[in-house]
Amino acid sequence: MISALLEGNRRFVTETFEKERAFFVSLAKGQKPKVLWIGCSDSRLTVSAITSTRPGEVFVHRNIGNIVATNDWNLSAVLEFAINHLRIPDIVICGHYGCGGMAALDRNDGDDQYIPIWLINASAAKKRVDEKIRALHTELQPEQRMRLIVEENVRLQLEHLNEYPFVRRTRQDGKLTLHGWVYDMATGEITLLE
Repeated sequence: MISALLEGNRRFVTETFEKERAFFVSLAKGQKPKVLWIGCSDSRLTVSAITSTRPGEVFVHRNIGNIVATNDWNLSAVLEFAINHLRIPDIVICGHYGCGGMAALDRNDGDDQYIPIWLINASAAKKRVDEKIRALHTELQPEQRMRLIVEENVRLQLEHLNEYPFVRRTRQDGKLTLHGWVYDMATGEITLLE
């Protein structure tokens, strides 16, 4: 696979970079993305592919389960840079159906040491969905329940974003808008959550 990556880069240089040299040279001078995308690390999801965006348009942070953990220094630095220095006006948290992280949250098994600790940051989503289902005195198919957990996790992570004082302040100043989305790999469509 490593050889394939390097060969892909050679094709990129000859087939794309050389044909759009001026565009790529302009990117080398600086970036002005308009969106910060917080998404899942899942290899099947690439922002540029599912949104038809070009290099330089979207600032990206990915992790298992598209989680906003306020104790994650990496994400905190990304947020701070995106808001305070790049002045990005929109943040999208995008989850996806079929998320392995959300499935692991639901199973909570295995010999993993770090994944369960990380997924604590999403545990309230599962609890909320299960409480709603119990209150309705109904049962859902497992796939339907998982879809609800994925959606609730996006809402939860939006709440986590608001725990950052500089996020709250920038929103109150009208300079930042938060968006919750879910991508459906079976249809290729993005759904906007309320």
